[in-house]
Amino acid sequence: MPNEIESVFKALADPTRRRLLDRLHERNGQTLTELCDGVGMARQSATQHLSILEDANLVNSVRRGREKLHYLNPVPLHEMQERWIDKFERPRFSALSAIKRQAEETTMADKPTFVYTTYIESTAERVWHALTDADLTAQFWGHANVSDWEVGSGWEHRRIDGSGVVDVVGTVLESVPPERLVITFAGSPGQPAQDPSRVTFTIEPWEQIVRLTVVHENLATAQDHADISHGWPPVLANLKSLLETGHVLPQQPWAMATSAAGDPDA
Repeated sequence: MPNEIESVFKALADPTRRRLLDRLHERNGQTLTELCDGVGMARQSATQHLSILEDANLVNSVRRGREKLHYLNPVPLHEMQERWIDKFERPRFSALSAIKRQAEETTMADKPTFVYTTYIESTAERVWHALTDADLTAQFWGHANVSDWEVGSGWEHRRIDGSGVVDVVGTVLESVPPERLVITFAGSPGQPAQDPSRVTFTIEPWEQIVRLTVVHENLATAQDHADISHGWPPVLANLKSLLETGHVLPQQPWAMATSAAGDPDA
């Protein structure tokens, strides 16, 4: 943890890197060329700065065809805020944040996007199987994801407490095993979203490891983005543990994430 904090502070210490983060905050998912044009910088210099930001997990990159898109990852910044700011003046800052968030949602042209990348010691086939097998998703997600995973088919996020309740439904938009899966994330069956968010899983094998990138886009509000920013990392940590050790984490990681989010001393 100290090394991670140090890398974040190091990345933020440079004004050029802060400007790159500002550019991505203004419009997420930019190419290197777009970022260079925005800050008047040579590609080589921008690449070096982006590498430091990626090492600090402040920026994630996703390939789409021939393009490489860069996304702001707010999780380390949020953790710094909780550790160094919120615990001292949480009530006042929370009120100001709520006002700011409401204003941003009113004027926001582009809906927020969440990007998360993790590296797993596994194969692409095993990662794909874990993401699409109902029994395995029940183990690491706490819900069974049920579908035939064919393009155009529906999928359901079912509770495993015996009730059979479905908390989330969606449609399979793309299915290219074991490389890419795209689904809509449409809310409860009784209240399907008119403009659902979309989740893309990209699986990239490299020698003995796999790079798994999750992009959750078209989120309705900044609060939705904050909520899933606490949700995806614990789920993917549980998936990583299952594939690398044969068992999930001994405690539910999302319970810890929820507790930390609400505890000013966490």
